[in-house]
Amino acid sequence: MKNINSILIANRGEIASRIIRTCRKMGIKSIAVFSDADSEGLFVKEADLAVHIGENSPSASYLNQDKIIEVAKNHGTDAIHPGYGFLSENAGFARRCEQEGIIFIGPNAKAIEAMGSKSRAKSIMRDHNVPVIPGYQGEDQSTNRLIQESEKISFPLLLKATAGGGGKGMRIVHKEADLESNIEAAKREAKSAFGDDELIIEKYIAKGRHIEFQIFGDKHGNAIHILERECTIQRRYQKVLDESPSPVLDENLRKIMGEAAVKAAKALNYDNAGTVEFIFDDSNNEFFFLEVNTRLQVEHPVTEEITGLDLVELQIEVAEGKPLSITQKAVKANGYAIEARLYAEDPT
Repeated sequence: MKNINSILIANRGEIASRIIRTCRKMGIKSIAVFSDADSEGLFVKEADLAVHIGENSPSASYLNQDKIIEVAKNHGTDAIHPGYGFLSENAGFARRCEQEGIIFIGPNAKAIEAMGSKSRAKSIMRDHNVPVIPGYQGEDQSTNRLIQESEKISFPLLLKATAGGGGKGMRIVHKEADLESNIEAAKREAKSAFGDDELIIEKYIAKGRHIEFQIFGDKHGNAIHILERECTIQRRYQKVLDESPSPVLDENLRKIMGEAAVKAAKALNYDNAGTVEFIFDDSNNEFFFLEVNTRLQVEHPVTEEITGLDLVELQIEVAEGKPLSITQKAVKANGYAIEARLYAEDPT
């Protein structure tokens, strides 16, 4: 167990400000890093110390591991909080922090790595009795094999890039005649976006709701869920509204899904904040595992508002090696919270 007295925040904007608030509350020194574009940013003014790390391009600043580690070491930093995006789900960076003797405030590198591939994630969950969507994932990625496997699944079906996110490399196919062209298009898009054209095929749940459970684990084998958030209202596979509690879950269903989320956390020896995403078919009350986001999420304040918990504080305590300070029984919801995202978009 090691007390954290200083944290470098390897991120920018709102999430950096959010982490700084908890640092201030806990008496921890906050160190911000910033690019040219963020020199006047609010988080730069709020931090106890702010260090310039590069030009506007993320690759020259917020994604530059060498510079971030260098600043951390120069200032004797105990820990790095990656926020969300950028390096937050980079297993190599988590491992490097460990090698440099710096605490990474996030899950262990093995858990991040395991969840980096949708195909591998699905296999792990199936092995641990977490319900997964019927479909195909396999080494044979030839178009012929993908067509054969697709024909075993009823239409509509979903093609998904295993390394994907944000809807890239994803296609809904409604009939067999459209299959080959969609497989080839999904592969091209996945290769371009992620450098990997591997696909998985799943039964498409047309009226599925997107319900995710906040999970938390520690380094002592404890894992809990901190209730659900529903984020069904999306545009182009990007969340628009997040709410909690979900309007469709009763206490029994919440308990069953929550237990599945904890099972997923334990399958990974999960030891920080994360989110288990499920697709929920409210026509028959079935739910299936989608993925684990191995980081704190943009919508974490929704959970904080209804539970009164500070998730960043919990992250820091767990990273110090302390056991979880809250039990499953103690997690209670009070009221309702909603988060909306604003999108700037060209309507033409």
